[in-house]
Amino acid sequence: MDNVGSLLNEAGVLVMEDAEKAELLNVFFASVFSAKAGPQESQALEAREVAHREDNFPLVEEDCVRDHLTNLDVHKSMGPDGMHPRVLRELEHVVAEPLSIIFDESFRTGEVPEDWRKARGTPIFKKKKDPGNYRLVRLTSILGRMMEQLILELIIKQVKEKKVIRSSQHGFTKGRSCLTNLIAFYHA
Repeated sequence: MDNVGSLLNEAGVLVMEDAEKAELLNVFFASVFSAKAGPQESQALEAREVAHREDNFPLVEEDCVRDHLTNLDVHKSMGPDGMHPRVLRELEHVVAEPLSIIFDESFRTGEVPEDWRKARGTPIFKKKKDPGNYRLVRLTSILGRMMEQLILELIIKQVKEKKVIRSSQHGFTKGRSCLTNLIAFYHA
């Protein structure tokens, strides 16, 4: 914990031992994140089960996985699962099919391989000596991140096909911004 300076505990006492600093940060970060499933998550699980029964077509195509593997940055760090991007990229012709099956099954069941859920976290200092002033940066699995990108692509595809977002929407839309919103407003 060389990159973490001394911290103040809840009693206002300065903590300098690595084990105590780690425990303080762990308690703080655990208090910020919640693992409880809300009512929306249980409804989403029911919807996935219905979709799994109704649809027999693959959600994740092998070609799509192969494209993602081909475009991996080999200079990135490997995640906690030990998979290096260079290995995945060089073996894309071998691993694309099994990965597409794993991704597809994961989407349909809502279960993610345990190694893809693990992360190495590092606290990054913002200011002062309060544990709340550290930001947690996590290094996650490359395959887990690839699955997140595939999910995003599927969501964007559905949103475009179903025309969920109106043409007047500019925020959080690819290729649009505050500037395009101002231009549209000015020319209207």
